Amino acid sequence: MDGEGISAARVDNTMSGTVHGTSMQVGTVHGGITFHYATAPTLGTRPDQVPKPPRRFVNRRADLARLDGLLAEGASAVLNGMPGIGKTATIYRWAHDNQQHFPDGQLFVDFTKLRSAAGADLSEALTMCLRALGVPDEQIGSGTAELENTFRSVSRDRRLLVVLDEVTEPGHVRSLIPKGEGSIVLATSNRRLGELALHDVELVELDVFDRAAAKELLGELCGRAAVEADPGSADRLAELCGGLPIALRIVAARLHSDRLTLAQLADQLADERQRLGRLTVQGPDSTGVSATLSLAYRDQAEPAARLYRVLGDLPGVSFDSGVVAAAAVLDAGTSARLLADLAGAHLVHRTDDGRYRLHSLVRLHAQETARETDPPETERQIVQRVTAHYLALVTLADLTVRVDRLRILDVGEALQQPADRLDVLVDHSPFATSDTPDRDAIEWLEAERPNLMAVLRAAVRFGFDRQAWQLAEALTVLFLHHRHLADWRESLALGADAAHRDHQPAAEARLRSMLSRPLLDLRQDDRALAELQTAIDLADRSGHPVLPGSVREFLGRYWDRRDPERAAAAYRESLELNERAGEARGAALARYFLGRALLVAAGGAAGMPERGVDGSRAAEAERELRAVHEEFLGLTGADGKPAPDRRMAARALADLGRAQALAGATEEARTTLGRAVGVLREQRAFHYEAEAIEALVELVEDSGEQQQLLERALTIYRENGNPKAAELQARLAG
Repeated sequence: MDGEGISAARVDNTMSGTVHGTSMQVGTVHGGITFHYATAPTLGTRPDQVPKPPRRFVNRRADLARLDGLLAEGASAVLNGMPGIGKTATIYRWAHDNQQHFPDGQLFVDFTKLRSAAGADLSEALTMCLRALGVPDEQIGSGTAELENTFRSVSRDRRLLVVLDEVTEPGHVRSLIPKGEGSIVLATSNRRLGELALHDVELVELDVFDRAAAKELLGELCGRAAVEADPGSADRLAELCGGLPIALRIVAARLHSDRLTLAQLADQLADERQRLGRLTVQGPDSTGVSATLSLAYRDQAEPAARLYRVLGDLPGVSFDSGVVAAAAVLDAGTSARLLADLAGAHLVHRTDDGRYRLHSLVRLHAQETARETDPPETERQIVQRVTAHYLALVTLADLTVRVDRLRILDVGEALQQPADRLDVLVDHSPFATSDTPDRDAIEWLEAERPNLMAVLRAAVRFGFDRQAWQLAEALTVLFLHHRHLADWRESLALGADAAHRDHQPAAEARLRSMLSRPLLDLRQDDRALAELQTAIDLADRSGHPVLPGSVREFLGRYWDRRDPERAAAAYRESLELNERAGEARGAALARYFLGRALLVAAGGAAGMPERGVDGSRAAEAERELRAVHEEFLGLTGADGKPAPDRRMAARALADLGRAQALAGATEEARTTLGRAVGVLREQRAFHYEAEAIEALVELVEDSGEQQQLLERALTIYRENGNPKAAELQARLAG
């Protein structure tokens, strides 16, 4: 084409036909022409970037199966879980086993290597993926939006697996979901990225190994022969590691490198102060549980990081936002928000009932971090605040169950409220809004029992003796309904010793007299008598108007098993002292136990009734027990309003049934004992329900009903750690 002869006013560029490749129209050309153009992406590039999985991989069968199901649906997923739980290893395993489903390759981005103070660089992650797919740098682009568009275009006709490790933002996942049919993203995160559910991304939560799976992994790593040769030590190691896979792998490494036996390493890890340090593998690539948890901790803003350290010093095994607010001096809303942040980072675990707990190794890490960060007195202050918090709640629960119980503690002091505020406080307690406040109070105490025992021990350890004995006294209301004998004995012993150090003879007398109860149930009779003798001496010197009568009632219970006449004498003395002090409930209690002593003297043992013994004594016992049953139901409070003690009334009813059986009124006794069993169960006085069942069984003729009743009593005794469980088990087996 030549430009000469063409009018300068008009230029036409036309082209016809078919053109393959580059077409250029020009005027006059002098010299050669060179064309520069980019080559198209090489669609044959097949990246294989996901690292090889651990050679020894166990368990996670349910999690792998769930990922299989998501693949069938074409759904992407994020694996959540605490640091070191095995999220990355699980994805590596699944990716390796499913390579055939992704013919166009597997991409991998480790976001920990892209992280900076400003956060992870999504643009860099997209760039890495595009390069791996064969896109030249000059075609990749620069801005994040442009990179996302390019990635969608390039992945449109490919079937890819994209694995993202340690993502921290939902956008990291959204932007790297390939467009091609059958392509998915699998990501790991220490955080719960819940909003991804809005983008059809599934959240898969990994849990720690149970004991069987933990031992299976130890067997794979250390050799099955070693585990089978010492299964007890393998169990200990699984428990000490809390089922955390990274800890179990470090255990295996240390067993090999340090030439230790399972038992030797278990003994080393038993020391909590040294456990995290020993769960570390030294070397150029040193790794350990502490380092893994520290990465997650350093990602937290300071308010959440401070709360994490507080939780490490919190006594107990679980907690709610209320106790956390008290421990950290936060309002309820802030406490709940920061707990949610830590739960989102999997540093705390939220249970199904809305409470929270720390994994055992996370707790040790939080404690270690607190020691490195906070002043030395911080833990003491936390324990003091938590003890005061729980003391107030336990006191309210105690008052809810029985307002007129004998108490040595100053209720106003325990509740940190003036006396004129107490009625208002009780009326607005956490248990007051329920239709069954007393039952709810007992259920709360039962649920909190492990925490309350831990708080009591911590209070004693730090020397908070006043709060310790007050807590032990108030906590007795639980053990009167649920006979956890070991905890009851420990709590009262700790409380009595604390009262002694606090120079409170009345409190010490009260606690030592009550301590005789679990000691007698545990058949430690000599110690029970020694505690009672000390209690009587302290009570008589205390100047307390009611306490001397109360401790003699406990003395009578000691003699119940040995000498009914001495028991009756102790109860008569208790009755006289209570009547002299104007203590109506104390007098009713003394009269009830006097009736029991008369029943035993007549020939009716406390457990099983015997027939045809002393009829006149049995009749006398029956009259006393019938009268005191009505007396308990007719009790009034300090305000003159009815305040029946249905629990004690039901106990009197059970003994009335025994007296009727002893007198030969079998049918009447069976009816009375049946009523007593029902009320005691309703009152959640399970120990006394079991005792009443034992008496009722002797009057039931149907063997099937006998079996059912005895199994119920056996369950109660087992749960409470009562030695009677062995006797009933033998009876059922025979």
